[in-house]
Amino acid sequence: MARFQRQESEDGHERASALELFYDLVFVFAITQVSHSLLDHLTWIGAGHAAVILLAVWWTWNYTTWSTNELDTTSVAVRALMIAVMLASLLMAVAIPEAWGDRGLLFAGAYVAIQVGRHTFMAFVAGERGSKERERASRILVWFCASGVVWLAGALTEGPARTALWLGALAIDYGAPLVVFWVPWMKRVSAGAWEIVTEHFAERFQLFVIIALGESIVLTGATTAELNLDAPTTAAFVVAFLGSAALWWLYFNRSAEGAQRRLELSERRVELARDVYTYLHVVIIAGVIVSAVGDEIVIAHPATALATPELIAVVAGPVIYLLSLAVLRWRATGSYNLKRPLAAVAIVALGLIGGAADAAALTVAVLILVALAVLIGVEEWAFTRPRSGGRPTEQEVFEAEHALPGELPTE
Repeated sequence: MARFQRQESEDGHERASALELFYDLVFVFAITQVSHSLLDHLTWIGAGHAAVILLAVWWTWNYTTWSTNELDTTSVAVRALMIAVMLASLLMAVAIPEAWGDRGLLFAGAYVAIQVGRHTFMAFVAGERGSKERERASRILVWFCASGVVWLAGALTEGPARTALWLGALAIDYGAPLVVFWVPWMKRVSAGAWEIVTEHFAERFQLFVIIALGESIVLTGATTAELNLDAPTTAAFVVAFLGSAALWWLYFNRSAEGAQRRLELSERRVELARDVYTYLHVVIIAGVIVSAVGDEIVIAHPATALATPELIAVVAGPVIYLLSLAVLRWRATGSYNLKRPLAAVAIVALGLIGGAADAAALTVAVLILVALAVLIGVEEWAFTRPRSGGRPTEQEVFEAEHALPGELPTE
């Protein structure tokens, strides 16, 4: 960055700054708002609205993370920018419950202010005249201005028209990186114009997964605290916590490390970062959010059979999560892990059986937890077990595939 460029740390390790962690606090509240919105409107339309909200919230956080990956967060100007973005993000989160009602303009206005304001700073304050920083930021700014018009137009309408316009705005926003922010009257920029500090970049997205998992624990804890702690409620709370722990295990045991190391090794780092982190991680977050909603449903009525919308929520969260992790591995490494898609299929089957038998919510939740536990056990066993014919173990293959150049063994 021509101005306010991130300085390399003395030990060579780039970590999230205190300012970035402070900034993330707003999104704990935002994710909670998305969860409550889905829980309060457990219909296909409600799920669609929650998805639009999540995609917008994610896009504000995601672009700020790409920006702070290169900005010096100890700079006064950058700190002022981040605090302004935090305030606008908080207003956006406040508007979430009524985004399709009276607060649509607040939601869309805050979103547009964040995106346009941040990249105005990136283009004309941080980027010097003629620099690649200004060239790329100015093109992103053009796209955000274009989508901003559609966001605001949607906020000024109601009902299906708002939904259609906001979906169009999201299509513009999410499509822009795929064409590398091409603008007809401007010179093209290549993906190589962006620089990624891999360790810092990957950590920021891993921390957002922690935010989502933490929100699920807070949500289940808050729900349980308002109820009588009889045996079914206590059991449902324990199952919900263990389910969150299983989701954490499946991501942080190897998926997070594998994605980070592949990013470090990739010759097409920007494209890989875009696909694995910018696009795929929001699906992972969606899985956590839907799982949290399912946990709250089970805790509130553990001994009651689930209605169809509730059953879908309880089953869909883990399924979305597992399938997104499988796609992440395929995109990062080009290899497949059939265990996780098969576990997702098993969870769907258990949900169908539980629904057909009018099983209690707690029973369905326990079956899903058992499926996740079996998956973890099978993965751990397969990872270390010796193979016939002297073939390397999965652990040895993983270490070889993800080793950095300086870590490769020598003979």
